[in-house]
Parts: sequence; C-alpha cells; structure tokens
Amino acid sequence: MAQNRRSFLSMAALSAGAVTFSGQLYGKSVQKTHSEFEIPTIIENLSPMTDGIVPITEAERKQRIAKAQQLMDQHKIDAIFLEGTVSCYYFTGMRWGQSERTFGIVIPAKGSISYICPKFEEDRAMELINPAFGTEVRCWEEHESPYAVIVGVIKDKGVKHNRIGMEERVRFFIADGVKKIATGFDIVDATPITAGCRMYKTKTELALMQRASDVTIEAYKAAFATIRPGMSQTELSNNISAAFRKLGFSGGASVQVGKYSALPHGSIVPQTIHEGDVVMVDGGTSCEGYASDITRTIVVGKPTQRQIDVWNLEQEAQNAAFAAIKIGAACEVVDAAARAVIENHGFNKNYKLPGLPHRTGHGIGLEGHEWTNFVKGNKTPIAVGMCFSDEPTISIPGEFGIRLEDCLYIGEDGPHFFSKLSPSIEQPFG
Repeated sequence: MAQNRRSFLSMAALSAGAVTFSGQLYGKSVQKTHSEFEIPTIIENLSPMTDGIVPITEAERKQRIAKAQQLMDQHKIDAIFLEGTVSCYYFTGMRWGQSERTFGIVIPAKGSISYICPKFEEDRAMELINPAFGTEVRCWEEHESPYAVIVGVIKDKGVKHNRIGMEERVRFFIADGVKKIATGFDIVDATPITAGCRMYKTKTELALMQRASDVTIEAYKAAFATIRPGMSQTELSNNISAAFRKLGFSGGASVQVGKYSALPHGSIVPQTIHEGDVVMVDGGTSCEGYASDITRTIVVGKPTQRQIDVWNLEQEAQNAAFAAIKIGAACEVVDAAARAVIENHGFNKNYKLPGLPHRTGHGIGLEGHEWTNFVKGNKTPIAVGMCFSDEPTISIPGEFGIRLEDCLYIGEDGPHFFSKLSPSIEQPFG
C-alpha cells in the first residue's frame, strides 16, 4: 500500500487496519505483521537528519562564562558553584552527574574555572575537562571535606562581597555544607546568573533547537502513519522512538488515548486505540543537548462535532497566545490571552476543570522545561533570544483532552515558531 495515500475512509479500509484523520487515509504498511516487535516500512525507510549540525564552539562557551562573570559583578556575587549537571554542560561542554560524592565547578567573578573532584576520580575528570576553560582541579580525599575545598578555591580567587551563589540544582547537603564552612559568607541563589545566561539563546543554539524540532515532526509524521484501531499506546510509542532512531536521534513521546488524553501528563493505565478515539502524542528529541517539545492531537476515524469544536477552540487559544507575544511585554499576558479564549467559551477559570489546568507555556533550551514561563504573575519581560512552548491544553475529565504544542523563539522582529502548526483536526501536520 502506498505510504501517506489520501482517500476517503471506508469500513473495508478500517477492517484492513488503516487509520484516518477524518477522511484522510494514512496507509498501513509494515514489514510483516502489525506486531509490537516489527518496525513499519515507512519508519524503516527514514534517513538520518544528522548532516550539517554545528555544535557550540569553545568561543561561544567562553562568551557564556564572561557573561556570567559580568552578571556576578552586577549582583555582587564572588563566585558560583555548580554540580556536574546541565548548567555545567552549558558553560564547559562537560557532564558529570550527581552522586553522594561532591563534584562540581567554581566559576569566579574573575579568573578561570576550577573543578572540585574526589581524588580517586581525578584521572577521569582530566579526560573530560576542556583546558580552554581552566585546568585547575582541586581534589579532596574520602576523609576530607569537599566543602572546605570549594570555599578555599573561592577565597583564593579573590573575595569582594562575601557572597557565594549556588546553582539551583545544587543539592541541599552541599549548599549546607559550604554554608557551615564559609564563615562570614552569605550563600545566595545563583539563578540570576545561570538563568541570566541560559534564557537568551544565540543563533547557534536556535539552529540546534530548529533541527530538534524538524526531526520531531518527521518522526511524528512517520509514526502517525502507522496508527490503526487495535494498536496499543505502547506500540505507537515504540514506533515513535524507532522513527527517532532511524533519523539518527534519541527521542520518544508519551501517548494518551480517549478519556486519558484529558490528563495532561497521562495515566499509567494501559490503553488501546479504537475508532473515534482522541490520541494525544507529546514528546521530542534533542540536538547537541537542545530540546524539542511538540504535541499533536488527532482523532482516529471520523471526529465528532464535539471533538472538532474543542480542537478548533484549542487552536484559537494557541493562536491568541502567540499574538499576545510582544517584546517587552510581561510573560503573564500570554497566559491571560490563551486563557481568555477558553474561558469565554464556557470553560472554567483559575485552572479548574473542564478547562486549562496549567500554564500556557514554559521555557525550553538545554532542558525541556526551563526558565521562564507563560503563567499568571510572571512579570518577566519577553526579550530577544527567549524560547517558549505554546500549549494551552483543554482538558475535559472523563471525555477527552486536546493539546497543540509548538515551541517558538523571540527574534528581533518578534516571535517565530520552530514548527508548522496543525492546520486542522484532520491534518496534524502543516
């Protein structure tokens, strides 16, 4: 059967295992049988989308460190400490992770980065460290205090304000350990420094996010073509993951069916797709660490008028949110714009259901959810380089939910979506 062939649905086609989005037939095509252990032909035929990717350069990471140091000076912070997590990767290109043994980096307001490392891990750390950002590794033995080592580094780099910033992912026992050692110092939040850098994406970062978005759409297109009545959510989810792999990326998506689509983050209850069901797919991938996050919601078979009306209202709310995005405006106005559309059509206010149960959008970058949010009370001004999701879900408990999610960036001339929007309930892809 030809892939993505369009025709009107017949019951014969349904019984043969095809799926339609209100009259548009997406052909059934698998290697042998509709087994959860088989990769459908349309997915098997995908080609990698890995050519032309430009990673973050050393020069750009040095610019990030320099900006962090400028922000530290503005906020009167002598140094910040980060564990080996996402912000460490952002500044140095190195990931380490977290264990009960303290590892991290000190970025001082002046001077080069220092690494704090368990002594027996020093050789491995040296393999991962890029000397372009600093080569000093201060080690601690098992019977010694890593917190004293952190404080010693900061004192050696020079102290002006007696303030040490802790990145938000630093665990309490480390921050508390430093606090007990650092007599005379204030331990403060480093988010103005880390978020002050990471929230504003460069052209290189935006290009990586664009690739992640493009790959996600291609994976979805192929996997959606395999949807059929009788398919389990697990099989569809596996098809999506397989499509990402064939495209050269690691990614996946949650799949929620029927009444479970009203739960924004789904249910653990196993689900099977039937004709007439709403199917909500939410997921993405990453490119050089930069994330995509896209949701598409369709109906298997012919949608009811109720499903069409709610889907169209969701589309209107998503568009209203986008139209409200203005450089310099507070982030909360975007949430208000989407919420007003939904509430003006009779749905509940203040997160109550049926209605919009969560914020309209979140920041995105190296993490799928990061600073800052389209949510009531957020006065943060929208600025060039920021990236957000636009996803004002409509949830109707016991019935279904509709979410359309596309991510966007703020250019010099205003907002731009990374992905083409769904034109209609019958056409999930623009």
